[in-house]
Amino acid sequence: MFFYTKKIITVGKENIPKKGAVLFAVNHPNGLLDPLVVTTNVPRDTFYLVRAAAFKNALADKILRSLHLMPIYRIRDGRKEISKNEAVFKDCFEILKTQKTLMIFPEGSHDQRRTIRTISKGFTRIIFGALERYPDLEITIIPVGISYQNVGQFPSKVAIHYGAPIAANTLYNPTEISTSTNLLKEQVSNQLKKISVHISDDVNYASILEKLNKNNTDFTKVNTVNHSILNKRFVYYKKGLHFVKPIYYLLLLNSIIPYLIWKIVVKKIDEREFIDTFRVALVISLFPLFYVLQSLAISYFYTAKIAGYYLILTAILTLVYVKLSPTPTE
Repeated sequence: MFFYTKKIITVGKENIPKKGAVLFAVNHPNGLLDPLVVTTNVPRDTFYLVRAAAFKNALADKILRSLHLMPIYRIRDGRKEISKNEAVFKDCFEILKTQKTLMIFPEGSHDQRRTIRTISKGFTRIIFGALERYPDLEITIIPVGISYQNVGQFPSKVAIHYGAPIAANTLYNPTEISTSTNLLKEQVSNQLKKISVHISDDVNYASILEKLNKNNTDFTKVNTVNHSILNKRFVYYKKGLHFVKPIYYLLLLNSIIPYLIWKIVVKKIDEREFIDTFRVALVISLFPLFYVLQSLAISYFYTAKIAGYYLILTAILTLVYVKLSPTPTE
């Protein structure tokens, strides 16, 4: 993530309990990148619930489970599959009972739109189910808001805001589960709307987003942007100079084969929210492999010392480009 993102801004880390059962309720604008940017900036060892479709391949299933990812089934996966969630929920109860942390995306799906969508009640079933089974268990819910400068663009800035802790026990009433569910959903939703960029999903959404983009808005300045939206006063941001553009062409020349493979792959990606997911996969696999092969070739025709210099220079140029490139709006 350090090499992939221009900058990751974290706010509110002090809200995360150092111990005890914690559930992170995170908005979901950008596929697999969301859990990656959050988990690499959380001091706790975390388990995740992700869409079951990612586990269809046997090898993928084994790898994902080894990384603490667990499948969650939705209606679109088939009604017969939904019953498998009972076993998943029981695993979640045990995770919380053992004072560990769980990450859930309560919107139920990813969507690049800059709006907090309706919160599903699935995560409340896990919370209240755990409390029903273990009445003395204390569970803290931390809403997490993620705001990208531009989903699908590389490199991009991202802001992660950790919200105020919510004591689940204070909202749990076993005789009025429906009321408890609605209260918890409302508290999480209200916080997510404040700690991530939120434009109401109504007839004004498109026009507000257009104004923000025309002003080169820095969407990682979450509080400023939300204040602008609320008061309809839009701040203009100057565009940064792209003085590292020559480095881009050097890196392109140095990575031409994996780059051409990426251009083929990206054409087959139907959802923009998955662009970063596939790009990260190539960045951590194909690109380094290609650089190593080129280093071996350099070592063969010249010396190992020159090959070493080549690898170091490649890493430095990549880092300079990623960290100093201007990040475009949509």
